[in-house]
Amino acid sequence: MARYVVVPGLSRVWAEARSSLHPIRVETAGFEGEIEAEETEGRIRLVPPTRISLAVGLLKSNNALVDAELKRKLDARRFPRITGELREAAASSGPRCLLRGSLTLHGVSREMEVEASVRAPEADLLEVEGEKVIDMREFNLVPPRFLIFKVEPFVRIRARLVGRPAAPTAV
Repeated sequence: MARYVVVPGLSRVWAEARSSLHPIRVETAGFEGEIEAEETEGRIRLVPPTRISLAVGLLKSNNALVDAELKRKLDARRFPRITGELREAAASSGPRCLLRGSLTLHGVSREMEVEASVRAPEADLLEVEGEKVIDMREFNLVPPRFLIFKVEPFVRIRARLVGRPAAPTAV
């Protein structure tokens, strides 16, 4: 089994919500955490438990009004981190796997299931990428309103985690 440290600068999240005016897009780097994985029968399998997190303060849309409202809605002071915990990983087709765990956002945890790809494009690199549509109301979040336009409650989230082998621990 190998342990990987998530590389914050290479690991990203993309989120997109629709509004009555135009799409709202957020793209942010900065995931933190560790991933354990093992290779069996030529396939890479994630090994639970794995926990990753992202600071809410890092979320950026390149629109100051949207960014301020996002931090206010997510209550970044009270709930400064978004976390994901992997509890189960099952093989799917090809390099894909089915991940089950929880997502904690705005202080609310919900069980999630996501199909993701897991690959090692280089000997010292692990990439995990998946996508999920969530309903922000399930996390006790009211869809924001900006002046005259309204945001839909469904948010498409795509994440890519990039990990490098962890340094061996001294025994």
